[in-house]
Amino acid sequence: MKYAFFLCCAVFFMVYTSCVSTKVFNDLEARYAVVKAERNAYEKSRDSLQQSWDQLSATLGEVERYLSRSRDSVATGLKELKDWEEKYTLLKENSEEKIQSSIAANNALLKEIALRKTELQSRSERVDQLEEMMQNQKQALEELKQRLSDALLNFQGKGLTVEQRNGKVYVSMENKLLFQSGRWDIEPEGRKALNELAAVLEENPDIAILIEGHTDNVPFSPNGPLESNWDLSTKRATAVVAILLKNENLLPENLTAAGRSEFVPIAPNSSAEGRAANRRIEVVLSPSLDEITSLLESN
Repeated sequence: MKYAFFLCCAVFFMVYTSCVSTKVFNDLEARYAVVKAERNAYEKSRDSLQQSWDQLSATLGEVERYLSRSRDSVATGLKELKDWEEKYTLLKENSEEKIQSSIAANNALLKEIALRKTELQSRSERVDQLEEMMQNQKQALEELKQRLSDALLNFQGKGLTVEQRNGKVYVSMENKLLFQSGRWDIEPEGRKALNELAAVLEENPDIAILIEGHTDNVPFSPNGPLESNWDLSTKRATAVVAILLKNENLLPENLTAAGRSEFVPIAPNSSAEGRAANRRIEVVLSPSLDEITSLLESN
C-alpha cells in the first residue's frame, strides 16, 4: 500500500513538472493499473478470509459446546459406572451367602411340594374310593327299592308305598293296613306285608332299619295303658319291630323303634284324608356308613 502511494505521488509530480517523457508516464500508469488490480484482488481475498474466519469461529463455538456437553455426559456416565461397580462388589460379596440360602429355600420348597403331591394323591385316591362306595350304595338302594316294590306289590294301593329320597328308601304303611283305631296290635294283612318286608331285608344285612310311628293331631284321651299320641306312636313302632324280629335272619342291632307322635305330618290334618295319611308307620332303610366313616377318619 505504501508503495502504491509513493508511485502515485511520483506520477503526479512528473506530470506537473514535465520532467519525464510521455513514454515514462504511460509505463507508470500501466504499472499503477497493475498495482490497483492487485490491491483489489488482495481486498477480495481479505474479505473471503474474513468470512472463512467467521465460519471457523462459529464452528469452533459449536464444537466447544458439544465438547462441554460430552464432558458432562462422560462425567455422569463415570459416576453411574462407579455406582454400579460398588453395587456389583456388594452383590458379589453377598452372592455366595444368598445362593446358599436360595438353595436351602428351594430344597425346602421342593420337599414341601413332594409332600403336598403325595398328600393330594392320597386324598384323590380316597375321593375315588368314596365316589365308588357312594355309587355302589346308590345302586344297592335302587336295587333294594325295586326288590321291595316287587315283593310288596300286592299291598300297594292298600296304603303302602315305596320310594327313594335323600339317599334312603322309605316304606310307608298307613294305619288302615296295620292297626285298628287306638290299638297297636297288628292286623293279619299287615303281618303279611311285614313278613314280605322282612324277607327282603334279611338279604341286606348292612342296612340300618328305623321304624317310625306317626299319628294325626287329634288329642288322645288317656284310656287304659295309653297316655298320649307319643305313647301310641311308640307302641306301634315297637309292635312292628317285634313282628320283623320273628324273622331270625334279621339282626336286632340293625333295628330301631321311634315314636314321632303328630309332629312329622305328610298331609294337612284339616281333612279326614290328610289325617288318615299322617297315621302311618314308616320303615326308613339307610345304607351302613361305617366303611365310609372309616375311610374319612383315615385322613
